[in-house]
Amino acid sequence: MPEAAQDTDLLTVAAVTLNRHTPVLRDLGSVFAASGHELYLVGGSVRDALLGRLDSPDLDFATDAGPEQVQQIMRRWADNLWETGIEFGTIGVGKGDYRLEITTFRADRYDQVSRNPEVRFSDRLDDDLVRRDFTVNAMAVRIASYGPGEFFDPLGGLAALRVRVLETPAAPSVSFGDDPLRIVRAARFVSQLGFTVAPQVHAAIEEMASQLARISAERVSTELDKLLLGNDAAAGIDLLVQTGMGEVVLPEIGDMRMAIDEHHQHKDVYQHSLTVLRQAIALEDNGPDLVLRWAALLHDIGKPATRRHELNGGVSFHHHEVVGAKMVRKRMRALKYAKQLVDDVSQLVYLHLRFHGYGEGKWTDSAVRRYVTMPAHCCRGCTNWCALTARPATSAGPPDCRTAMIDWKPG
Repeated sequence: MPEAAQDTDLLTVAAVTLNRHTPVLRDLGSVFAASGHELYLVGGSVRDALLGRLDSPDLDFATDAGPEQVQQIMRRWADNLWETGIEFGTIGVGKGDYRLEITTFRADRYDQVSRNPEVRFSDRLDDDLVRRDFTVNAMAVRIASYGPGEFFDPLGGLAALRVRVLETPAAPSVSFGDDPLRIVRAARFVSQLGFTVAPQVHAAIEEMASQLARISAERVSTELDKLLLGNDAAAGIDLLVQTGMGEVVLPEIGDMRMAIDEHHQHKDVYQHSLTVLRQAIALEDNGPDLVLRWAALLHDIGKPATRRHELNGGVSFHHHEVVGAKMVRKRMRALKYAKQLVDDVSQLVYLHLRFHGYGEGKWTDSAVRRYVTMPAHCCRGCTNWCALTARPATSAGPPDCRTAMIDWKPG
C-alpha cells in the first residue's frame, strides 16, 4: 500500500477513535475558544489515537494559556483541579471519569548535566513539540469548539509511526542529553508498542547509557515497571542489555550472558530467562502480573555467582536460588521499590526450584501438602509460579499446579 494511503488510514483510525471522546473534547474546545486561547491534544494521546488504542480516560493537552489562566478557564467547568505540577505549567483536571493534564507550551532549556530544566513557557506549539522525547509523541490535534480539528505533525511523527520506528525530534544526543531517562523509555516503547529504534537512536543510546547514573532510582524503576508490563517485555529488556543501559540499571541481567563452550554445556542463562519471561506472560489470565514477570526475569540471577565446573565435566549452580533471592533484594532496594514487591519477587526466586518435577509426577504427597498449605503471604502468585517453573522452559508447556490442590485430599 502506498505511504500516502497508509497515512490516510492512520488518520481515519484516529478520527474514529477520537470520536468516542467528542463530548468532552467539544466542551473543552468551546471553553478555551471562548477565552481566546488555543488547545491541542498532544503526546501519547495523539499517538494512541492513531494506533486505535486510546481507551484511557487520561488525556494530555497543551495550550498557549499560562497555568494561572488555565486555572481560571477550568474552574467553572471542571469537577476537580490539581496544582501539583503547576511549577512546570501543568494543571490537572477532573471531569466525570476523565483525568486531564493541561500544560502551557514549554520551550525549556537544559544544561546537559542535571535533569532539572530551566522551565520556559512559550506561545508556540512548535516549541513545545520539539522538546518531546520521540517524534511519534510530537504530534498534535487542535481541539476546537466542534471537537477534534486540524492535525499537526511538523517533525515527521506520522511517518515514523507508520513504520513503527522511534526517532527523536532533535538530534538524539540533544534529546537524550536533556533527559537520559528517555533512553529507557525507548526500551519501554519497544515493549509496549512493538516499535524498533532508528539506527542513529540506537547508537546514541549506546553512547549515552552511562548518563542514566544521574537519574533518580524512583524514575528509573517507574519506567522499568512500564517496560515489564508491556506485551513484548523480553524485547524491551534485550534492548536494555544490548545497548549498555542494563549495565547501569540492572547489571545482574547482563551478567547472565555466560560463555558456553563445548566442554561445559549448559543453557544460555540470559536467553533462558527471556524465554521464561515470555512464558510467564503467556500464563497470565487476569491481566499483567508485575510480580510474576519480575520473578521470571530474575529467577536465575544467582547462577553467575554460583557457577562451578565439576570434575565430571559438568557445570553446577548449587544454591543459586538462595544467592539469587538475596541479589534480587539488593537490586530492587537500590531501585527504591516498595517493600512488599521486593518481598514477593525475592520469595518467588527463592522458591523457584521448589516445584521442579511436579509435571513429571515426581512430587511426593508431603511435597503437595507443603505447597497446598503454604501461607498466602509467603508466596503471592505461587500457582502461576509453580506452573511456570515445574518444567524446563524448553518443554511444550508448563503443567497447571492447581491440579495439585484438586488431586490432594487431606487425610
